[in-house]
Amino acid sequence: MAAKIKKGDKVVVLAGRDKGKSGEVLQVLPKDGRAVVRGVNLVKRHTKQSPQSEGGIISKEATIDLSNIAVADPKDGKATRVGFKVLDDGRKVRFAKRSGDLIDG
Repeated sequence: MAAKIKKGDKVVVLAGRDKGKSGEVLQVLPKDGRAVVRGVNLVKRHTKQSPQSEGGIISKEATIDLSNIAVADPKDGKATRVGFKVLDDGRKVRFAKRSGDLIDG
């Protein structure tokens, strides 16, 4: 199956603690069906001090299930479903079903 959500996409959170927030996808884990989104699902990590890094409580992004995020429509930034179409030059591209605009990437 073709990937509907890719690294670098702008996405909107549909469910959970961060519902309504949007951010950029930093990493996609297709095997687990999860993704890391900038500024979303922040968790506190208690890290031990090491020669490279200082110890303490660090905030970092945890993964979020792909079913709980949707690609943001390039036109208005609202959540949209993703469709695929083949252009005249043979390229397969993703488009927003809401507005019909192509999704960059």
